[in-house]
Amino acid sequence: MEITLETIDWMMSDCTLCPRMCHADRTAGNTGFCGQGAEIAAARAALHFWEEPCICGSRGSGAVFFSGCSLQCVFCQNHDIAIGKRGQGLSLERLSQIFLELQEKGAVNINLVTAGHFLPQVCLALQTAKGAGLSIPVVYNSSGYEEAASLRMLEGLVDIYLPDLKYQSPRLSALYSRAPDYFGKACAAIAEMFRQVGRPVLSPDSGLMERGVIVRHLLLPGCAGDSKRILRYLHDTYGNDIYVSIMNQYTPLEHLKRMPEFAHSPLARPVTEEEYRRVLDFADRIGIEKGYMQEGGTAAESFIPAFDGEGL
Repeated sequence: MEITLETIDWMMSDCTLCPRMCHADRTAGNTGFCGQGAEIAAARAALHFWEEPCICGSRGSGAVFFSGCSLQCVFCQNHDIAIGKRGQGLSLERLSQIFLELQEKGAVNINLVTAGHFLPQVCLALQTAKGAGLSIPVVYNSSGYEEAASLRMLEGLVDIYLPDLKYQSPRLSALYSRAPDYFGKACAAIAEMFRQVGRPVLSPDSGLMERGVIVRHLLLPGCAGDSKRILRYLHDTYGNDIYVSIMNQYTPLEHLKRMPEFAHSPLARPVTEEEYRRVLDFADRIGIEKGYMQEGGTAAESFIPAFDGEGL
């Protein structure tokens, strides 16, 4: 889909990009659930080495962390940028330049982190950058809480989709993300992503992913049963035509500890080794072959990037 400035103004004046369907007139400075107006805002653009090996390789992924979020999970490790506390405004021209600069720095791909609420602007910036020589793959890194219709704008612009599938339970998604419809919306979004890019293609030389879908699932403390239902759904639906990344890096951050309703919930502690092992064993039993797991020591705030405006 060709995106123009007129398309952006039209979409931003009555925003229905995400499942929240806020209808906010962002061109007038109003904000919806994501907390952002019509101007692109980001908190960091730099080489990033903490993705799956086929995404970051040895040279790093060119990650652009956008400000705001349409999901805003209470436990988000990027809490400050998700709620819009960090970030600075960017023009369309500057964003397209950033993509090219990351390529010049040796990035193996461009990694759009939580860009859904800026979709038309990002599409136009990508079109401009590709016209100016951007040739590395583009990764769309998402919470999974997307409108499938909005994702169609990305067809032909994105090579790799990296969505989360966080919850199967509407109780959990309502409690932790105020999104009881999360599972249905995320499943429809992942189906659209898979339609666009299909089965995974990895470089035979570098092992880097060139095209495909990696679905991430973060195991939450006390939620191993929900994790198993998610893995069962993914394998029953896609078999080994996608990669599945099962993560144990949940970190109880300080802002969550200050919330009375969660101070004594399972979210107040990390995931145990036994919980994680049960989920990995289940994945093996049902036949998931194309997957990633995390080793011990990942539940630490040191894995959270500094959202200091680098590269902007």
